[in-house]
Amino acid sequence: MNLALLEFEGGSLRLDPLADVNETAAIVYSAKKRGMKSAVFILGGGSPKNFVLQTEPQIQEVMGVAEKGHDYFLQVTDARPDTGGLSGATPSEAVSWGKIAPQRLPDSVVCYADATVALPLITSYALARAKPREPRRLYQQREAMLKELNDAYQKVRRRQSRVKPATRSI
Repeated sequence: MNLALLEFEGGSLRLDPLADVNETAAIVYSAKKRGMKSAVFILGGGSPKNFVLQTEPQIQEVMGVAEKGHDYFLQVTDARPDTGGLSGATPSEAVSWGKIAPQRLPDSVVCYADATVALPLITSYALARAKPREPRRLYQQREAMLKELNDAYQKVRRRQSRVKPATRSI
């Protein structure tokens, strides 16, 4: 909303949420196609939570490309589902939308804690336990990943156009 106000003040910044949706979906699709796993790590909830989770429904339902959902889900939040503050997106609901692979639901974790307490603990643990690795440089791979996802989508479209609807004679 603050960015929209800047437009009235002469600002010319333009954001493209459609590009973001396609790019995040392409990252997930590319990883899965190469036999890797996808994980969602969320601090808080709301729109950013849905944004990262929507990659799977974008691939599966909107584009029609076969996929199974994210493999891992970890959320740190101080919102509770019983008060409605969790944005209605518990892991079990995310499974119903194809956002998380159903067989991975038992491994999904929601940690009810303040992010300012939990994130330093999780970060410290990860840095102490994991070996450093080379950065993946996803930004430089962006165009290739988008092409790969678009190619998969075009293949679905070609297949759909060859399937003619059945006609009934009366």
